[in-house]
Amino acid sequence: MMGSDPSSTNVEVKVHPRRDTPARSPLPSPPNPPAVDDHNFSLFRRWFPWLVPTFVVANIVVFIVTMYINDCPKHSFTGSSSCVASFLGRFSFQPLKENPLLGPSSTTLGKMGALEVDKVVHKHQVWRLFSCIWLHGGVVHVFANMLSLVFIGIRLEQEFGFVRIGFLYVISGFGGSLLSALFIPEGISVGASGALFGLLGGMLSELLINWTIYANKLAALLTLIVIVVINLAVGILPHVDNFAHIGGFFSGFLLGFIFLIRPQFKWVSSRHRRRNSSFGHAGPPVRYKHKPYQYVLWLISFVLLIAGLVTGLVLLLRSVNLNDHCSWCHYLSCVPTSKWSCKTQQFYCESTQMGNQLNITCLSNGKSNIFPLSNATSTDAQQQICSQLCNS
Repeated sequence: MMGSDPSSTNVEVKVHPRRDTPARSPLPSPPNPPAVDDHNFSLFRRWFPWLVPTFVVANIVVFIVTMYINDCPKHSFTGSSSCVASFLGRFSFQPLKENPLLGPSSTTLGKMGALEVDKVVHKHQVWRLFSCIWLHGGVVHVFANMLSLVFIGIRLEQEFGFVRIGFLYVISGFGGSLLSALFIPEGISVGASGALFGLLGGMLSELLINWTIYANKLAALLTLIVIVVINLAVGILPHVDNFAHIGGFFSGFLLGFIFLIRPQFKWVSSRHRRRNSSFGHAGPPVRYKHKPYQYVLWLISFVLLIAGLVTGLVLLLRSVNLNDHCSWCHYLSCVPTSKWSCKTQQFYCESTQMGNQLNITCLSNGKSNIFPLSNATSTDAQQQICSQLCNS
């Protein structure tokens, strides 16, 4: 939405293919909405989109604040010269070997609220399931996600309003984070891809539940299905957290049946005619606002959504790893080939204290360096040093 860092700590960003920083692939611009049977489709209210642009600005602001706190020149143990775009000062990026997305360190992301399953389970920081969807692993990551959000979100907000689209976005992001945490408990994870896939899932269910008001419905349905299949297919590449994609998509798909239901068109046009009729000859009113199949889909989706989210949260807090109960599910996120491996890269270091200094050696490449003990007292600091040594 949740997974691994471009560095050793395996940060899982959710926008573009990688495994050092599993990302959620950016979504292409969705197709134009299918045509409606009646020219008076304008009878449905149109909203001014302000929430989605606000989300875009909020994500960018959070990323800037994250880079300010990251301060690569000050916190890099290999010196400021290793920072990318050092002319940006404290806003410069971590070395590309540590974070190829041009962004902060995994330590900084953890401080800002990235999803860390261990902290969610043992320190009950459930809020990280929400906060991680506002964080991004780098410039590339935030740009791809925000571009997708503009293309998909503004159109939906115009049609259904800020309240419903806001809940759809946030709850889908939570669903993506939850499924990712249940299948990928290692490392940390950030990104809005789960929420974005939720919007795409909502578009699909909106088309299905409002089926009777659309023309060219089959063409629109096939187009949406192709977009979904392509994006989920990208998720089987390494470095992509497809569980966040899948969790966000199915959460959004169910939420679409709940939030994006429209009244049947005859009911809307009947009310419009009666309201504008000067002589009261508007014809008999339509008794039911929605069709029976819409009520059925709404009820089933509501029950499935609540049951799924509650069950998933209970399993997560009980530290359940769903891979132990599904031997093939890991292939949904990465399919190994002769060209790449799906194994998460792990780095191990050995440290020796010498007075007020600490000698840290990367066991995978044998590189070592000496650091002031005051700069490497915490576990997070030592993990970051180990990551930089092994990636250098």
